Amino acid sequence: MTERLKLPHEGMVLVSDGRKALLLRNAGNEVDWNLTVDRVLEAPDNPSTAEQGTDRPGRAFAAGGQRSAMGETDWHDLAEIRFAGDVAKAFEEAAARAKAVIVAAPPRTLAELRKRFSAPFKTRIVAEVDKDLTRHPVYEIEKRLRAGR
Repeated sequence: MTERLKLPHEGMVLVSDGRKALLLRNAGNEVDWNLTVDRVLEAPDNPSTAEQGTDRPGRAFAAGGQRSAMGETDWHDLAEIRFAGDVAKAFEEAAARAKAVIVAAPPRTLAELRKRFSAPFKTRIVAEVDKDLTRHPVYEIEKRLRAGR
């Protein structure tokens, strides 16, 4: 049996994906959580790639006259990376006094957040959950995190 996560009073939880982030605060205690929404962040509208970049991919020239095509820029990926940076900064500020934090995000977003968190902040992360919980109501997020799923 897995041990239940413990989150002290005023501990923080970040639930994020590439488009939305929920910053939750534990208004309860270590055993009986009561997660409340501290802040919601949403990425700005992101038009289709065709609307953002209509040029053909460029070409690179290597020594010896060889050419190779460059891949198209994925504007949605870039927007999600930028959003992860904004979320990491906002979460660090919101959780400045929290003794413990939990981060829940899909694997790609979680990896990007890890890159963005400062080293001192990372020491307060008590759990990382590689799941997308952003579309769940807060009570369901709390239930899943407490159960370790």
